Amino acid sequence: MTRAVRIGNCSGFYGDRIAAAREMVDGGPIDVLTGDYLAELTMLILWKARQKDPEAGYAKTFLTQMEHVLGTCLDRGIRVVSNAGGLNPAGLAARLGELAARLGLAPRIAYVHGDDLVHRVDELVRDGHDLSNLDTGVPLAEAGVEPVSANAYLGGWGIAEALAGDADVVVCGRVTDAAVVTGPAAWWHGWDRGDHDALAGAVVAGHVIECGPQATGGNYSWLHEITDRRYPGFPIAEVSADGSSVITKHPGTGGLVSVGTVTAQLVYEIAEPAYKGPDVIAHFDTVRLSQEAPDRVRISGVRGDPPPPDLKVAVNYLGGYRNTMTLVLTGLDIDDKAARAEQQLFEILGGKDRFAEVDTRLIRFDRADAETNEQACAHLRITVKDPDPKKVGRAFSNATMELALGGYAGFHTTTPPTAESAYGVYWPALVPASVVEHTVVLPDGTSKVVEHSPSGPPRTAPAPADRTPGPGGPCERAPLGAVCAARSGDKGGNANVGIWGRDERTFAWLRDFLTTDRLAELIPEAKGLEVRRYELPDLHALNFVIVGLLGAGVASSSRPDPQAKGLGEYLRSRHVDIPTELLEVARGLQGK
Repeated sequence: MTRAVRIGNCSGFYGDRIAAAREMVDGGPIDVLTGDYLAELTMLILWKARQKDPEAGYAKTFLTQMEHVLGTCLDRGIRVVSNAGGLNPAGLAARLGELAARLGLAPRIAYVHGDDLVHRVDELVRDGHDLSNLDTGVPLAEAGVEPVSANAYLGGWGIAEALAGDADVVVCGRVTDAAVVTGPAAWWHGWDRGDHDALAGAVVAGHVIECGPQATGGNYSWLHEITDRRYPGFPIAEVSADGSSVITKHPGTGGLVSVGTVTAQLVYEIAEPAYKGPDVIAHFDTVRLSQEAPDRVRISGVRGDPPPPDLKVAVNYLGGYRNTMTLVLTGLDIDDKAARAEQQLFEILGGKDRFAEVDTRLIRFDRADAETNEQACAHLRITVKDPDPKKVGRAFSNATMELALGGYAGFHTTTPPTAESAYGVYWPALVPASVVEHTVVLPDGTSKVVEHSPSGPPRTAPAPADRTPGPGGPCERAPLGAVCAARSGDKGGNANVGIWGRDERTFAWLRDFLTTDRLAELIPEAKGLEVRRYELPDLHALNFVIVGLLGAGVASSSRPDPQAKGLGEYLRSRHVDIPTELLEVARGLQGK
């Protein structure tokens, strides 16, 4: 048995805290420094950057972070693994080499590629791989679109090969978020492809730390639990040889690592409990958490199965152009003013039918007899989309200004007239792993094709959880968040909401109370949409996936909250009948 490998995260997205790399390296001992820079939207952002500069296509902030810490990492033997390569891992590896030379350093740099399929899309379709949308079932060819990016999600074995080849830094393109943890853990502990439980444990640890301080108190519902209100320290996963792990952070840093903060990240942006990846299927309904010590949470019991035969592919294409103007409505007759404004605006523009899509939302946060002018305001948010940029550009936004003197009383807008912007559409699909060549370029320049992990039948499913009924007795009307926490996010065009309680009694009530129909009542936007519900009893949690709530993904969504980041907190704010017993326990814990 080898000791646990200490893997520290320094980035949860492209644009995250630059100082996190230095804080992680200087804050205490780690063996591997990782960063996650890629989201579905990021691939489109990197494509746009490449249109201006063909040498771009990677996360430039990674270079800034490496300038801060590369020398220290080499001195201390800390390996660096990152997916910052985006659409151009070879380019980032070259730029990193140039940076190192300027610093007088000579790191051994490897990079992983093979995920980029954009130039093979036509070939794949001709060969019978229809790249059907995972949410709608529509084949890509029937959509009549031209992808600008198409990247398969690779696993961690290319990273493990690079580290075994003595790489100091491994730059990746579109590997899974958890791969930057599974690869180093597999290398450190000498796992093989059949160590499914250990790999699944590493996937769970990777999922927890991939979003940086979201695991250490960031975006956490129960703010009262966080007594250290400084910016949260970034998370560390200590992954043991059996795949179990401890989630922690450096001593003296802000935030909190608790069963609650780790649960919050576990239910973030997942779907069914069988979490499919290229290395293993990790069963999140087998995860067990325990508070080992202050700021130390142990993850154990994770079971894994062989991976599926297919790889997920993130396809993006240009959907057209869009523009949004927000009109401010004040005081009385808000509904009438909004109707008048909408009518006048589209009369000026020649009708709604001139646009491919129109989205109008009256957002009411005004109150009667408001104490301030701002509290008497509502917003009328109007978004137009069209393939023709001229229709939705200044021709649209300038038209709103014609209401300034001839529209409703009190007219003004939140911004001056704006120009159009291009938007992308996300298209999730699958391809057989066999058509993707997972390749690692080692520090000596040699290339090696990495075999895909074999798929296979799942093992016997765990026994069903106990269905003991929840507490009865008298109830009180209160916000759902009085007894439950939540975390929400986006999965392409779908929104995910994870919600959980502190103990088995609360979960038993929540499990019986919060059905899919009840969720649609509490979140009216979900009415008429497919809602999928999953139980995670060991986490005292439910996870809901609301299919299509975000349209065709964050880049094209017209919702004011396009990534559904606030959806969980909205659900917590809804008033429902809650057993008094549970409320009294919650009040006692909060000191109320």
